[in-house]
Amino acid sequence: MKKILLTGGAGYIGSHVAHLLIDKGYSVTVIDSLITGNKNLVPSKAKLEICDIANVEKISKIIKSNEFDLVMHFAGLIKVDESILYPEKYNDYNFEKGKIFLDICLKNKLNKIIFSSTASIYGNTVKESVSETDQPNPLNPYALSKLNLEKYIVDKSKNESLKYVILRYFNVAGADEKLRTGLIAKSSTNLIKVICQVATGKKDKLIINGNNHNTLDGTPIRDFIHVLDLAEIHYLSAKYLIENNKSEIFNCGYGKGFSVKDVVNTMNDILERPLPTVIGKHRQNDITSSVADIKKFKKYFSWEPKYSSLKFILKTSYEWEKKLSSFF
Repeated sequence: MKKILLTGGAGYIGSHVAHLLIDKGYSVTVIDSLITGNKNLVPSKAKLEICDIANVEKISKIIKSNEFDLVMHFAGLIKVDESILYPEKYNDYNFEKGKIFLDICLKNKLNKIIFSSTASIYGNTVKESVSETDQPNPLNPYALSKLNLEKYIVDKSKNESLKYVILRYFNVAGADEKLRTGLIAKSSTNLIKVICQVATGKKDKLIINGNNHNTLDGTPIRDFIHVLDLAEIHYLSAKYLIENNKSEIFNCGYGKGFSVKDVVNTMNDILERPLPTVIGKHRQNDITSSVADIKKFKKYFSWEPKYSSLKFILKTSYEWEKKLSSFF
């Protein structure tokens, strides 16, 4: 049985990956400070250690008392708008603490890591889709903090026995089919989360941040990937890293973009009623289009997504949001 250590496993994506790994027969230990995570999302079969990733003594003890095959590092702060207001906070949580955690792992011979990064490191591009070899151009402190930790991991791997898979997520959405876990956030900037909050009456209206982008309908375009497909990508990456011991960087998306208006119109079809929407201000440093070139991952793994329908992404998100009203 493979033993996996997950930081941030009480969060949205980490908890989905934890559930999948346990479904596949893996042993999972979760480290989470619960600053933004929720322990109700952690699978009952996973071991939960509540602590900060920069707690050298406690993390060292956890690693020493287990023979982990690999670590998946999800822990971090993820709100772009918040990062613009508090850049030092994002540098501290995502980069400085990430460095401390990685160094603890390496000191204790845990030297295979899958790192949860972001497509926002690419910034604004004029290309239809971005590939892993494109030059990064982070436009906000959140993206910069993720890119800096990517660079730290790559640099460390040159002089240490460290091997890594860096996964650059595009727009993650959806929820577990069995509704065991999903996105919990009172003040989320995640488009589909907010749409579902409006659909369930938790918010009065959806504010579309600008309709003057250089796109067909004026609203930004995003590559939305269902969280279950993303969990599968982590599982395949873990197997690859354990078996091949080779470092790689992969984009995680579908290679297809939908505009904000496309998403709203699809939700209107599901609900059979129009969502109340208003056009708001164009956000500072908002990316006009972000679509993944996914040829590399598909080539390595002959991967085909199972949950790429926008309707399915929205339906599972909506069902989770309805469950949240009574569950938590």
